[in-house]
Amino acid sequence: EDRLKGERQVLGRADRIVVATLAELTQLRFLYRANDRKLVVIPPGVDTSHFYPIPADEAKQYIGLKPDNRMVLFVGRIEPLKGVDTLIQAMSCLGLNEAHQPVHLAIIGGEPDVTPENMSAEMTRLQKMCDDLCMGGMVVFLGKRGQDTLPYYYSAAEVLVMPSLYESFGMVALEAMACGTPVIASEVGGLGYLVQDGATGYTIPDSDPEALCNKLSGLLGDAHLR
Repeated sequence: EDRLKGERQVLGRADRIVVATLAELTQLRFLYRANDRKLVVIPPGVDTSHFYPIPADEAKQYIGLKPDNRMVLFVGRIEPLKGVDTLIQAMSCLGLNEAHQPVHLAIIGGEPDVTPENMSAEMTRLQKMCDDLCMGGMVVFLGKRGQDTLPYYYSAAEVLVMPSLYESFGMVALEAMACGTPVIASEVGGLGYLVQDGATGYTIPDSDPEALCNKLSGLLGDAHLR
């Protein structure tokens, strides 16, 4: 209650309120009754001198993949809101489909190699899920990676997945797009505006592993579509 009161005071005193998407504008208008004349939409952008397409063979060599290795990528914080469990379940479903060359999931974020008592509850849960699904080496938890190496991971990936339950914008999706990498994202928050289904990527319902598996299967099986 105190937070809501404080946020309303800030919005009331501000001369200009910058939002990333029309979704945020609508939320501030209806949930906080923000003044329309103060609201302006300015979408975030990425530095295309840093995030740009790198040849796949070069990118794979840089991050230690073989030329024929195939990778689905997740980049983000390791927390329940990010929906990584949905992605792991979708990859398990995909692993049952023998039509594709084997593909693994690389998860960038969090601290996967710390002692069990220092590991976050979500990281522990996700690693146990992989064990329970008998996914073996299909899922690789890479931990944090620097901004300088991310373009190589994006460019080496077949597809970037953002299975979030909510995103105010979704910078990771935009970074991947700038690197020429296909994106599959939940149709939530700002992602519903950023990723235009069938045009700039694919959108899926959140918390729907089967729908995500189907979209992954379609993209992985069609190089021209990617």
